[in-house]
Parts: sequence; C-alpha cells; structure tokens
Amino acid sequence: MAEDRRGPRGQGKPAGSDRRGARTDTGRGGQSRSGTGRGAPAAGGQRRDAWKRPADKQVERTVDQAVYDGPELPPGVTGAELDRAVGAQLKGLPEKLAARVARHLAAAGMLVDEDPETAYRHTLAAKARAPRLAVIREAVGEAAYAAGHYAEALAELRAAKRMNGATAYLPIMADCHRALGNPEQAIKLAKSPSVANFASPAKAEMTLVEAGARRDQGQLDAALRTLELAPLASKSRESWVVRLRYAYADTLVAAGREKDALAWFHRTHAIDADEITDAAARADDLERRIDDL
Repeated sequence: MAEDRRGPRGQGKPAGSDRRGARTDTGRGGQSRSGTGRGAPAAGGQRRDAWKRPADKQVERTVDQAVYDGPELPPGVTGAELDRAVGAQLKGLPEKLAARVARHLAAAGMLVDEDPETAYRHTLAAKARAPRLAVIREAVGEAAYAAGHYAEALAELRAAKRMNGATAYLPIMADCHRALGNPEQAIKLAKSPSVANFASPAKAEMTLVEAGARRDQGQLDAALRTLELAPLASKSRESWVVRLRYAYADTLVAAGREKDALAWFHRTHAIDADEITDAAARADDLERRIDDL
C-alpha cells in the first residue's frame, strides 16, 4: 500500500453502454446501425460481426478509451461484494451500466491494499461511466490516495464533498495537502469545526495529520501539544490508540526526550497485539542508546 503519511513519515478504503474491447457494428439495444439486428448478414452475404480488422491495420486505443476500458476484471467479481449503501447509490443507473460500474468498484476494493495502482485504474473506469455520482468520486479519491496520487486524490475528494456535503474525507484531504508540501492547508482543515463531531478513530487520524504537519514546519513543541490533547492514555487497544502513542513517542525522540520516548514506545508495544508498529524494536534501540550514554 502507499506510504502512510499520517503522523511522522513512514508510519504505519458510473452513463452509457459498456465499451470494453473493440466496438462491434451493433448499437444500443443490440440492433445494428442499419437496423437489421445483431449478426445480420451485410451486403454480399458476409456476416458483419465476423469481420476483423487486419493485424497491420489495428488501431491503438486512445488514452480516454483505455481509461474507460479499465483493467481486466478479476474472475468471480460480480459487484455484489459492495456495501449495500454503495450499491443503493448505483440504482439510478441503467441496469447493465450499474452492474459494470459495481464490478469495477468491487475490484478496486479488493485490490487497494495489495495493488493500489490497479485499484485506482478500476475506479477511473467507473468514473468514466458515471462521473456525477459522489460515491464513485469518493472511491477514485481513496484509491488515488492509496496509490500515492495525492493531487488527484485531493481533487476527487473535493468533488465528492461538493456533491454530498460529507466531511468524512477531511483527514485524507488534509494528508494530501501535507504530501503536496502544503502543511499550512493541512492544519487549516484539521481545525474545521466538523472535526469535533468525528468518531474517535477519525479524530485520531486528523490529530496524526495535524501533528505531522506541525513537524513538517519544524514545530516540534506544537506537534507534541497536538498529540497530548488526544486520548493517549485511553484503555482502548484499537489501532488508532496504538498509532497515537507511536506518533507521540516518535515525536519525543525528534524533540530529544529519549527517556520519555522510551516509556511511550513501551506503552505502545503493550497494546499493539497486531504489531502494526515497530514500537518494540524502537524501544530496544533506545535502551541501547541510553545505556551507552
């Protein structure tokens, strides 16, 4: 997956007919442009759908056509894998189009962790078919973010926000600003009034982004204060608490407070059952460094 830029650097979710492949002579509804019906003989008795352009005359797909086609869909992906809320937003599309879009979105969801670039291309194929659906623009933005296309991710999530007014994208949008070298814009989004209404995991994400942006600006004390306002002492063992503690310990190291950092790396490791961080290794390294002083 693409680099997780939240917190310190390096830490650890479509109108028209289907045009995939070369077009045949058929138009909408399965009828040929001449109105004779699919597969009807052309002049001279030859079946029109049997004709194939000679290999030396093949025309390469344009960039737009290639985007519309998208990557090959994985076998067995039907679109039924999508969350019901997502599927409901596709119901306004023609049935066949909705089915194709759903398959591309489902494929993107399956691939985003292991192959974010291909996942991104699947979402672009969905967008090419139905660009005015917020759920699709959101999917493009999230996949672009995972693939490291931060400018594209920011543009798509802004579009989704304009369409549906949702604020859930703000942490990713803020992190995109940070990735693009605009930490002040990341901090501005982190101060949005709507953040106060976020659930704890989303608040933690925004805290990590803001603290990272402060560090980008060389404001270590401000980064520490930002993290200290978060529930670092929470009894929860969820991943967002693990990541908050890790970010705090890492920032303490950057500030030269190694003994304090050691204590927080130990506290991080104590709740990191899934080992999503290298807190244990960082603690061992710090202990050796402190002993050598």
